[in-house]
Amino acid sequence: MTFVSSAALTNAMRYQQMRMQADLVKATKESSTGKVADVGLALGGRTAQSVTFSRDLDRLNVIVDSNGLVAARLSSTQTSLGQLSNVAQTFLSSLTTASSGDNSDSLTQSTGQTTIQQLTSILNTSVNGEYLFAGTNTDVKPINDFTAAGSPAKAAFDASFLAKFGFTPNDPAAANITAAQMDDFITNDVTPQFLGAGWQTNMSNATDPQIVSRIALNETTETSTGANSDGIRKLAMAAALVSSLMATGISQAAKDIIIDHSQKLVGEALSGIAQVQSQTGIVQKRVSDASDRMKTQIDLFERHILDLEAVDPAEAATRVANLTQHIETSFALTARLQQLSLLNYLT
Repeated sequence: MTFVSSAALTNAMRYQQMRMQADLVKATKESSTGKVADVGLALGGRTAQSVTFSRDLDRLNVIVDSNGLVAARLSSTQTSLGQLSNVAQTFLSSLTTASSGDNSDSLTQSTGQTTIQQLTSILNTSVNGEYLFAGTNTDVKPINDFTAAGSPAKAAFDASFLAKFGFTPNDPAAANITAAQMDDFITNDVTPQFLGAGWQTNMSNATDPQIVSRIALNETTETSTGANSDGIRKLAMAAALVSSLMATGISQAAKDIIIDHSQKLVGEALSGIAQVQSQTGIVQKRVSDASDRMKTQIDLFERHILDLEAVDPAEAATRVANLTQHIETSFALTARLQQLSLLNYLT
């Protein structure tokens, strides 16, 4: 005699539904991604190859994304360097006019002050919360404002003048400063403040070491430029000299020496800034080339992974449709079985 239990049938169908639902989840995933749901089960011994490709692909994508940020920083740096070059060129034109006697001392002094203020503003440019010219010290403004109240650089400049001559630039005795004395002051007292240790003591908070970025799996390079380059220092020194002394009571001979020194400094600054622009351009090209190479590698890795893990989309879609239909049919049968009862049978 064979006994048929509606509960047994219901449980069997419930188990079958659970299996089909699990298969449907896998089939749906394969249909939407175009790849096998379980790499280990599908590939077996070739799973290690797929994992290796995926790991290398992730590393390349991370570096390419990082290179995008590096490229943005370098582009902003180039823009700022171009602005610095324009500021220096304008300042040099003003100095050239002053050397011919066509500019008043106050106008020349004003141009010097504007130059050092613009230089400070440009060097303190930040992108994404990081200062471009700070070296590795990206969270600190790289340059102190020479013209600000309480400026340590301006205080050091004024103190060195007083120590050298024994009076301030506006003292009547300043009219007796000779060209030789001013030349000596610039060479031995002012130069160390900008081209020597005084620069990082009073003016600069930037570091000499620059940011080093990995731009490819086996390639790194410096991807920033700092405020401590010679061209920037020389431009700041010329602007500080002119803004501090041109509209004071020093002799005309001393002012001529200041103009002469400043013209040479700004000319050298323009050359130095152009060199930094060129170096930055070379780095930009290296970053761009590295990203292009890695994008080619990424394409190859994606093709290899697809060859290993790809599924037939038509087959996957058909499997989803079939499983969905079977599950719906199973639910309907289960509902009919649950309606069976001894009472219904007897009546």
